[in-house]
Amino acid sequence: MNGRTILLVDDDPDILKLVSMRLTGAGYEVVTVDSAERALAALAAARPALVITDLRMGGMDGLALFEAIHRQAPALPVIVLTAHGTIPDAVAATKRGVFGFLPKPFDGKLLLEQVEQACRLSAGVSEPGSGDAGEWRRDIVTRSPKMEDLLQQARRVAQSGASVFIRGASGTGKELLARAIHRASPRAQGPFVAVNCAAIPEGLLESELFGHRKGAFTGANYDHTGLIPAADGGTLFLDEIGDMPVSLQAKLLRVLQEREVRPVGAAQAIPVDVRVISATHRDIDAEMKEGRFREDLYYRLNVVSLELPPLSERREDIVPLAAHFLKATAANYKGSAEAFAPEALDLLLAASWPGNVRQLLNVVEQVVALSPSGIIPASLVQQALREEPQPLASLEESRRAFEREYLVRILRMTGGNVTQAAKLAQRNRTEFYKLLERHALEPKLFKAAKR
Repeated sequence: MNGRTILLVDDDPDILKLVSMRLTGAGYEVVTVDSAERALAALAAARPALVITDLRMGGMDGLALFEAIHRQAPALPVIVLTAHGTIPDAVAATKRGVFGFLPKPFDGKLLLEQVEQACRLSAGVSEPGSGDAGEWRRDIVTRSPKMEDLLQQARRVAQSGASVFIRGASGTGKELLARAIHRASPRAQGPFVAVNCAAIPEGLLESELFGHRKGAFTGANYDHTGLIPAADGGTLFLDEIGDMPVSLQAKLLRVLQEREVRPVGAAQAIPVDVRVISATHRDIDAEMKEGRFREDLYYRLNVVSLELPPLSERREDIVPLAAHFLKATAANYKGSAEAFAPEALDLLLAASWPGNVRQLLNVVEQVVALSPSGIIPASLVQQALREEPQPLASLEESRRAFEREYLVRILRMTGGNVTQAAKLAQRNRTEFYKLLERHALEPKLFKAAKR
């Protein structure tokens, strides 16, 4: 779905038709479903810019649908359509995070105004000079709805000066996200300075961060501009902030509070204007509990918190990421590898990826270096993965999860063409439709996703 796609949910076919016609006439692409359950299945296929739902429906109602959407995609705006008697419910829903509500019969002008506002919010419309719609996130390859939601939040917070705290396991791409936030911010023309707090020896970290004056200590033979002053006017990314010594945390807190830094050996402080993004793979709550991380510094850094999901929770990204890394690696190594064999892709999709995206890059680099031909075989991928057998789920759980993932994958491949999909699955159309019904999957939603 594109940035002007709206998912419309109502069990009244007349309302579906009326609202759909109004939105289509205004240039929006509309996907319609007649129940909240079907709406959740549509969201599994692709993420729209906005959801408009009736409040009172058979089965799951609009408010329950909102709650389910909010758990999966907190940045996705939802507008609720209400009958006259349910307006108090809608007001309460707005307080819980619903973007807006419209009474039935609705005012067409008001509908389009709210829709335009919601779509602008969803797209993260930026200030002039902060880059075009795709440039800011150019290094992030994803098809994952979960990642798209995260990127929507990231672009929105980029416009503020708020400090951002990025959580995520090692290898998930925390620095890539920090760079994307910088590019989407009004500071995009300023410097982006990245510091790995775990990589610099404790004795040198203060000097590296704050700078020093000549003669401040043995070996200080010249003035040194620290990394914090070097980021003036731009963004300072403090990676692995959880590894910063407690003694230095107090000095960093003072810099953030007073917006000035005093180099080691200097008599006076110098003003600095930096936006701080920090990240860690550690359990920062446990670190604070054990006294290894200052709570006051954490609250200063954690104005907005973003969490990068592990690769195992965004499996739809494995194939596009592997293809992206293959293209880049083959060009760098001047290798002959051009594609993965189907069995090799199956292995990549089934792997557990404890090292996340960084591990996937490492695997691709290894198989490209060793591949004797243009097609990378499964044997090389198996060798590069070197995985221990994982604990098995029950047969029924595994069968159902595989069946749904297989159906989603085949519908994406065929753009929702049931005849083609049934043929690939070697099932007749009637049987294939029963499988889709069992998993609440609608082919037309995948046609919209492919566009």
